[in-house]
Amino acid sequence: MGIIIWLIVGGIVGWLASIIMKRDAQQGIILNIVVGIVGALIGGWLIGPLLGAGSINDGISVMSFIVSLLGAIILLAIVNLFRRGSVR
Repeated sequence: MGIIIWLIVGGIVGWLASIIMKRDAQQGIILNIVVGIVGALIGGWLIGPLLGAGSINDGISVMSFIVSLLGAIILLAIVNLFRRGSVR
């Protein structure tokens, strides 16, 4: 059941992050899921301890969702930095 939650939440988080970073037209659903899952890992590892928030594995809450979204935005900003030379 955990992998299904990761896929669903990862897809939603990746989709929202791609809209925020204006990359929505360039990504498909698979890339949105990958960005969401990797972003959740980055967010849980970097931002979670700073804010005292749990990860998606601990349960879906507003704070864990925000941490995952911030991680996905950071990931897309890093990708933009290497592809274009600016975060944008």
